[in-house]
Amino acid sequence: MTALSDHTLPQNPGWLSRAEAWMDDKGKGAWIAAMVLGFIFFWPVGLALLAYMIWSKRMFSKSCSSRKSWHSHMSAMKPSGNSAFDAYKSDTLARLEREQQEFESFLRRLRDAKDKAEFDQFMDERARENNDEAENGERA
Repeated sequence: MTALSDHTLPQNPGWLSRAEAWMDDKGKGAWIAAMVLGFIFFWPVGLALLAYMIWSKRMFSKSCSSRKSWHSHMSAMKPSGNSAFDAYKSDTLARLEREQQEFESFLRRLRDAKDKAEFDQFMDERARENNDEAENGERA
């Protein structure tokens, strides 16, 4: 669930409340898509949706939750106070960084090998075409 969908529906919601709840469940992208479609088909509808999104703070609601998650990631970097755990954590992080660097270099080597194979194939085809043209030129 997102911060947008934390509201409750009334006992007998109308079609407008149900549509709003459905859009909230789909996320900010659905609101933006509806607004763009509103501008495309009938510009006052798009303008009304834009005004509603700004007025109800739907345009800016996700940014607050992402700041909270960034804060929780930063709290993982604080020392715990237990020296054995902190040493284990730093060793594990160093090992993971080393593995990431090794994996990235592996991917770089794979890309280089693929590029070289594609280039060699291109040069072989080009040489084959030149040979075919030379043979056709001698026969004529």
